[in-house]
Amino acid sequence: MSESKIVKAAIASEMAAKPAAKTRGRPKKAVSQSTLTVRDAIAKAGEELGGALRLAQWAREDPTNEKAFWTVLYLKILPLQVNGAGENGEHLISDIAIKLVKPNAD
Repeated sequence: MSESKIVKAAIASEMAAKPAAKTRGRPKKAVSQSTLTVRDAIAKAGEELGGALRLAQWAREDPTNEKAFWTVLYLKILPLQVNGAGENGEHLISDIAIKLVKPNAD
């Protein structure tokens, strides 16, 4: 193998070993402009259709609607994680109780 081929092979192998730095694209957790536009359009349509009062009225019209409200729509606004009162969001346990129960003797 000629010296230039060896050098080229070494350079190619060096480049293959290191992944290229990601320099393009949207930063993590950044919301795209089209998503914002769609959200704004849905919010505007909701207000024009009666907003919160109309949504509540719709939910009361039929038990199926109310079920859809609680199981689909309302869940969209709940937080994905629930943090506790601890210093780092952990849940604190203040008491552990052990209750002994005597079984019924028949």
